[in-house]
Amino acid sequence: MSIRATARIAAVRGPGGSTSLPVLESDGPLALRRTRAQGSGAKVTVVGAMSAPLGGDRLAIEAEVAAGSRLTVDAAAATIALPGRDADRAHYDVRLTVGEDAELSWLPEQLISARGSDLRMRTRIDLAPTARLVYREEQILGRHGETSGTLTTRLTVHRAGRPLLDQEVGYGPGAPGGWDGGAVLAGHRALGQLLVVDPVFEEKKPEVRLLSETAVLTPLAGPAVLVTALAPDALGLRRLLDDVLRDEAAG
Repeated sequence: MSIRATARIAAVRGPGGSTSLPVLESDGPLALRRTRAQGSGAKVTVVGAMSAPLGGDRLAIEAEVAAGSRLTVDAAAATIALPGRDADRAHYDVRLTVGEDAELSWLPEQLISARGSDLRMRTRIDLAPTARLVYREEQILGRHGETSGTLTTRLTVHRAGRPLLDQEVGYGPGAPGGWDGGAVLAGHRALGQLLVVDPVFEEKKPEVRLLSETAVLTPLAGPAVLVTALAPDALGLRRLLDDVLRDEAAG
């Protein structure tokens, strides 16, 4: 039997500038735990309570970061998309809202598309003009030694009510032809991106630069930069994106 579940997080600025979590609602396989954070911000870790998403499941996470608050969301383990008892597609929706002078770091573990699975993942992010965002996503096409399932992902980001980024990609059986060709993945099975939105980029934005043979940093038409990367495996991908995060933190 398929599962319908929506987990919710709300972060607000509390006394002394600390961040509190008046809403922390787990649901179904999406268990939310408050964990230790650095400084005055709050941190939530997503813990998988059962195998999901399976074919036919409809899962969602909603997070609202109110004005002046700071929130980091990570995960305890990778998410594995698995085939269900029937051929229905699974859906996983992420909806994030970040208010004025608020910060959100969305740093989940990898999404693994197991053979025979079919998952559509949609992420919608709405940012206030002075909001700051670090958003990481990583997809691994197949577990060790197996082919990929079908995976379609869409990332839509609006800032101050205007589009900042809107992209959709598909991989695996049923995806448009050429996804595994030399112009797209070229045989790589780990792919990811890192989006950083910060008002400081209004005045000084990094220039386009190659980070490796399979990774590039690109400024967007707004105070944001996007890193897109390919790697042979999950470990190589994470190392590359972590290096970028350290560089950004160092200024």
